[in-house]
Amino acid sequence: MDTLLTSANPRRRSRHAVDPLRPHAFLVELERAESGEVVSVATVFLTNRECPWRCVYCDLWKNTLPETVPPDAIPAQIDYALHRLWRDEFHESPSEASKIQESGTRGTRPSTPDGRQIKLYNAGSFFDPKAVPPGDFSAIAERVRGFERVIVECHPALVGESAVQFRTLLGPATLEVAMGLEIADDAILAKLNKRMTLAMFRRAAQFLVRHGIAVRAFIIVKPPFVKTDDEAIVQARHAIDFAFDCGASVVSLIPARFGAAELDELARAGEFSPPSLDALEDSFDYGISQRRGRVFVDLWDIEKLDGCCQCLAERVARLREINLSQTALLRIRCAHEGMRRTLIQ
Repeated sequence: MDTLLTSANPRRRSRHAVDPLRPHAFLVELERAESGEVVSVATVFLTNRECPWRCVYCDLWKNTLPETVPPDAIPAQIDYALHRLWRDEFHESPSEASKIQESGTRGTRPSTPDGRQIKLYNAGSFFDPKAVPPGDFSAIAERVRGFERVIVECHPALVGESAVQFRTLLGPATLEVAMGLEIADDAILAKLNKRMTLAMFRRAAQFLVRHGIAVRAFIIVKPPFVKTDDEAIVQARHAIDFAFDCGASVVSLIPARFGAAELDELARAGEFSPPSLDALEDSFDYGISQRRGRVFVDLWDIEKLDGCCQCLAERVARLREINLSQTALLRIRCAHEGMRRTLIQ
């Protein structure tokens, strides 16, 4: 199966049609802030050039372009999203309308208590000059400087002085950089085609913290090549500990999902299956219990995880409440243990 894992042999289908002057999706979500408050976060999914790493599990390339966006395109995308999010004017992304429900509050610019933070996610690395032209940094900073915290994502290999430059342009706003740790296991990272080592992640995180930039770590619960739920829980716990040891203040747990064509082949070979809801809960509960920083669990498509159909709504509601409260809650014990759901692919 190693032939699946090189950028020279991608199992790629066609991209979705996207406009370089518009984000492919945007929404407002609630998140518990470092202060302990629950705040509104504007999340903008920028349209830009495909990430060069092509990790085996990733399907984010579907909403990217084959070339770099023209100058001023990224600021225009941010304008487009923020103008609509704060006008009660909802926009359905042609590619993500079935998955993302966008909502906003009235007003052409974010204002307290709404719009305290913004995430600029771009299916790759914000500090990749072929994805986000550095010449646009000043214009981008001008548009988001009114937020308390600006969160971008980047591969550890591209973390450097450009992050410090952008942080300076933001003025008093806090910059947070989200990096995909995925799993704290160098051998599996290599199989995932992550082209990153744990030492690289640690160096990048320590560089950011040293320059006053916050760190968020993405961790995949049961990525490919992790065979059992028990192993997935052990690996997730190890990754959570490693992220906080490196200086992260936020950990986001993402259950592995089908989506990339490579995962279909890995599943047929017995090398991949998504985690059960039990495994996700165990991993999340561990992270919360450590009280070393905020820990969130991604609930997107969570209904597709293997679990009991009778207690699913209650269990998801519990996870959502913990996301906002960051307080451990008693697990919901299912009274219908024999009623297992069929895994949805």
